[in-house]
Amino acid sequence: MAEQRPMARARTRLLVVDDSAVVRQAVAQAVARAGDIELVATAADPLFAMEKMRRSWPDVIILDIEMPRMDGISFLRALMAERPTPVIICSSLATSGSATLAQALAAGAFSVIGKPMLGVKAFLEDSSNDIVAAVRAAARANVGVLRSPAAAGGAMAGAAAQSLHRADVILSAGTTPVLQTTDRVIAIGTSTGGTQALEAVLTSLPKTVPGIVVVQHMPERFTAMFAERLDSLAAIEVREARSNDRVLPGRALIAPGGRHLLLKRNGAQYHVEVVDGPAVNRHRPSVDVLFRSVARFAGRNAVGVIMTGMGDDGARGLKEMRDAGAATIAQDEASCVVFGMPREAIRLGAVDQVLPLSQIAPALVAADRGIVAAPARQDTGE
Repeated sequence: MAEQRPMARARTRLLVVDDSAVVRQAVAQAVARAGDIELVATAADPLFAMEKMRRSWPDVIILDIEMPRMDGISFLRALMAERPTPVIICSSLATSGSATLAQALAAGAFSVIGKPMLGVKAFLEDSSNDIVAAVRAAARANVGVLRSPAAAGGAMAGAAAQSLHRADVILSAGTTPVLQTTDRVIAIGTSTGGTQALEAVLTSLPKTVPGIVVVQHMPERFTAMFAERLDSLAAIEVREARSNDRVLPGRALIAPGGRHLLLKRNGAQYHVEVVDGPAVNRHRPSVDVLFRSVARFAGRNAVGVIMTGMGDDGARGLKEMRDAGAATIAQDEASCVVFGMPREAIRLGAVDQVLPLSQIAPALVAADRGIVAAPARQDTGE
């Protein structure tokens, strides 16, 4: 009997929508060298793209914003309402801190590449590895949880170019004696798909919930707009963290993009410190940095939550929290846009409970009341 050969893995089908022929050509050249990506079509505007998509639907779309006949944001919103598909925004309008970037992420963009106004061709040629990496990451997204008005942002193309550091470059490992206190802290870490997940959790919490500290991988200056939006939707107070802000019941502090967030303690009171420093796990802010500080200064008075995101940032820090006596929760695979971060935490033995997104807020309320559910089992696919 002849030996059966394994079936070849299907290539990712890519559509590029941009009114610039230079951009379409540059992206085509970038992905041509990647054997696992197939450029199935290009289109000069969304209306042409719709015609081509009716014949053959892509796995991933690279999309400009400023185009004739229909702008990219409107197209993205319509796409997410009709048939959610991972979309990478590639635009000079989506620069760090811009309102357009906020709109793109809120509309459901998987990730964003901010191209310059001038020298676009050279930029895209130099960024070919980042483009390929972004397409591959988008192809692994859980499209079942991409929906309008999805806020799926977090992982920005190009972040991988930074050196890989661990949390030790910001805060050394170690323990600080925790004096007896009734104050509790909730620490949440997330990345790709996290803005949507955070909205679901924070808008479901009562004002009596313990103080919350959050790291969401996000572009610099976008975190302030994101916090303002959540503050308008949630019963609790949500704001971008500043050094010496108190961690108080009914308040969530979100790490500013581009800076690390640490929990500190003065007597029985918790506060935060916002610090500069190198990227950790290629991220700044880093979830591992926050979780290590929570393990060190809150110990068993904390609850740690790791949610949707690529990579492994936060997994080691969550294990340190659990070893220090904290309760720990991971978002389950079915409700994650990308299961990377929770999966790595589960593999390390850092997780007490694995919960769907809809059950995380009730679990946090129950934990504050001293009710801890039995740890859930999670198949990690191993």
